[in-house]
Amino acid sequence: MDGRDVVNGGISYWWAREGLPAPREPLAGDTRADVCVVGGGYTGLWTAYYLKRALPYLDVAVLERSFCGYGASGRNGGWLYNGIAGRERYARLHGKDAAVRLQRAMNETVAEVVRATEAEGIDADLVRGGVLEVATTPAQAGRLRAFHAEELAYGESDRELYGARGTAARIRVAGAVASTWTPHGARLQPAKLVRGLAAKAEEIGVRIYESTPVTEIRPQHAVTPYGTVHAPYVLRCTEGFTAGLKGQRRTWLPMNSSMIVTEPLPAGFWEQAGWEGRETLGDFAHAYLYAQRTADDRIALGGRGVPYRFGSRTDNDGRTRPSTVAELRELLVKLFPQLAGARVAHAWSGVLGVPRDWCATVCLDRSTGLGWAGGYVGSGVATSNLAARTLRDLVRQDSGQGGPTELTALPWVDHRVRKWEPEPLRWLGVHGMYAAYRAADRTESRTYAAGTARLARWADRVAGR
Repeated sequence: MDGRDVVNGGISYWWAREGLPAPREPLAGDTRADVCVVGGGYTGLWTAYYLKRALPYLDVAVLERSFCGYGASGRNGGWLYNGIAGRERYARLHGKDAAVRLQRAMNETVAEVVRATEAEGIDADLVRGGVLEVATTPAQAGRLRAFHAEELAYGESDRELYGARGTAARIRVAGAVASTWTPHGARLQPAKLVRGLAAKAEEIGVRIYESTPVTEIRPQHAVTPYGTVHAPYVLRCTEGFTAGLKGQRRTWLPMNSSMIVTEPLPAGFWEQAGWEGRETLGDFAHAYLYAQRTADDRIALGGRGVPYRFGSRTDNDGRTRPSTVAELRELLVKLFPQLAGARVAHAWSGVLGVPRDWCATVCLDRSTGLGWAGGYVGSGVATSNLAARTLRDLVRQDSGQGGPTELTALPWVDHRVRKWEPEPLRWLGVHGMYAAYRAADRTESRTYAAGTARLARWADRVAGR
């Protein structure tokens, strides 16, 4: 493959395929609202949508620094699935039953996103084929079986475990010795979802201001270069870009993830590989990958490239290092050796939000009216929807327009966590952690040992998982 043929950056393939949206007007001076939402990605738009659907008389304003879906919502792998960051920690803090309730809510969230997109006429190329995660070494197989058993223990009775033959009946991944499949997952086109959601929110009366960066959030104020929005509730929904806000540099670490997408693949490949169910596909390596079969018969595949930029910096256009593109292509060919001659058409990167304890959270400070949601650690396509409905219920409860609900009682509500270490400690820690994970993967592939490599266990301790 000639790397010069790859479109690199330009936000993402999803936006290149869809076409960038027509720009909305920026904020034009000070204004007032009942609720101000900072961030025009999935979390912010779902929050605005659900608030407006529940309480149509509310004046809801969304402030977006670029355009809706510019960040992770328009760059992710298109995995709508039931994973949530921090479940085991919540079980330790609040008891197993509370964590089971959280998991059940996530299972139901996949169905809720499907329901909402269908009800609102949003075409997001959504196919509910579930999630297949495969193991290709004995160590991965051990982790996979332990994971499968744990999911069953959290009430997911409809999950299935396969050996090599059962795995191949779904997707013929080279060297796969086992897999686990859950029906609580779907493939989608991220940019089409966020575009449709923004249009629907606007249609029902949400005010959306684009090209309006928020520089500071304080009680009842969202400050921008063009004016300030005054609102009793200001909700921060900025995920991987949170570090750019005043006072938030060490709140959530902006972790980089990179993706490639192939050229359209011929019918002969799909006959060999299967993948008729359009499952999303992952693995049990430490430096894990995620993939989908797109609506136009390409493979979109992602993983960690350069995991973190010094000082919590983020890129703008998603440009990806050629070495990362080569690494991702190597992973693709490892899964499907028959694609050795296939061309990579597009590569891009984006950031996701990682709290110090790797726990997703939803919070509303009733003394200030400030709320936030995020820290999804890469599981935000579905988790953002649950977070948005929870923020809706918290605002309704606090304002006297509703009472406690099942969502406001979930254990991730009002969870607080310490900040990340100052530089250069966090740069050294993150890069050391991922170097250890990659080395552990190489060791497990080379030795074919049954147990998890010692380096990976060390990296888990560094990460605080």
